[in-house]
Amino acid sequence: MHEGNHKSENYNRSMIILFLTSGLFLGWSLGANDAANVFGSAVGSKMISFWKAAIIASVFVILGAVFQGSGTSETLSKLGAVNALGGSFTVALAAAVTVYLMVKFSIPVSSTQSIVGAIIGWNLFTGNTTDRSVLTQIVTTWVAGPVLGAIFAVILVSILMKIKKKAGIHLIRFESYIRTSLIIAGAFGAYSLGANNIANVMGVFVPAFNLQELSFGFFTLSSPQQLFLLGGLAIAAGILSYSGKVMQVVGSSIVELSSEAALVVVLSQGIVLFLFSSSGISEFLKNNGLFPLPLVPVSSTQVVIGSIIGIGFYKGARNINFRLLGSIGAGWLITPVFSGLLACLTLYFVKNVFSVDVGSRNSTGTISGITEGSANISDASASGILGYFIIGVLIVGVISLLLYYILERKKKIEFQRSEEKFWKYLK
Repeated sequence: MHEGNHKSENYNRSMIILFLTSGLFLGWSLGANDAANVFGSAVGSKMISFWKAAIIASVFVILGAVFQGSGTSETLSKLGAVNALGGSFTVALAAAVTVYLMVKFSIPVSSTQSIVGAIIGWNLFTGNTTDRSVLTQIVTTWVAGPVLGAIFAVILVSILMKIKKKAGIHLIRFESYIRTSLIIAGAFGAYSLGANNIANVMGVFVPAFNLQELSFGFFTLSSPQQLFLLGGLAIAAGILSYSGKVMQVVGSSIVELSSEAALVVVLSQGIVLFLFSSSGISEFLKNNGLFPLPLVPVSSTQVVIGSIIGIGFYKGARNINFRLLGSIGAGWLITPVFSGLLACLTLYFVKNVFSVDVGSRNSTGTISGITEGSANISDASASGILGYFIIGVLIVGVISLLLYYILERKKKIEFQRSEEKFWKYLK
């Protein structure tokens, strides 16, 4: 008996990182693709450099994931109760590969549709029933998201134009205000992206992990928050390493954006995602007899493109690239189907070739815990591994940010000196 427990603990220690790699890969793919939804319009309009946008997005997407990611994660878990760690790994892998392939072809795809398709594929493979009410809620947001994005965009751009007209601010000063506003709005958009979409990255792993709390002295991370932090770090890695190309597609290929239009797109995207991930707003609406907004992962890609279309129609809809919109729309349809089929094939391969438990039929159709033998990660050593890993990555991140700040500061000083020499020479 003791020997069996010892083997189980060794299994936990040796497999914990391996099982999480698919979720981390999905997070990386999401960052590579969906950072374009936060700062793509700003980078595409040349208002902010790519690296500045990437660093701001990375920091705030992690904060949003850790401190406000639980609501949408719980909702996604109800769509399909993945009751084995091997199943969680495979579902996330299928979704990640789907997103990666779409990104490879520069198609701004929805990670939400990818993970939903993979979960439905797991349900079909294991004989579980997909919760139709939750699926209806999620699919409804696929329509409501871009519609709300377009509505908010039209409202915001009309307000901004009136302010610009009545304030009488000099164009150069106005552009300076817009650039500052883009940084603030981008930080808010990144926070909302992390809060809303972390469920797509780590939602299927939450039931499988029961980690010890990780204390940093002034605050403590629960087991789900530790997973959300890992997912947030993976998203940040995707933003920093591979999001530049897709930013250019979203920011300049669909419709040519002015600086104020870029600000409107970022703001409308952030507002929509925040609304669908805020339990506080949902409870407020419910307590006041209003319809509460469901806490569901929303496709940030669809919201942004809806916002851009709204601005395009506000301007007359003459400079919209409808051919590109058609290819993106096709990607929206293909994504969940492809991801679901890939999940079924991968689950069959993992189960029969590697003899890994990928899950079974739930008797109640709800989350009832992880099946026996599926290696629920709950021992102290596993928590220690994750704890040291998280702390190490955070230290590297802080050092990298400090180095970036020092280099940027050095460049700014050198530029100022060159400018002073230039004006002195002219005199």
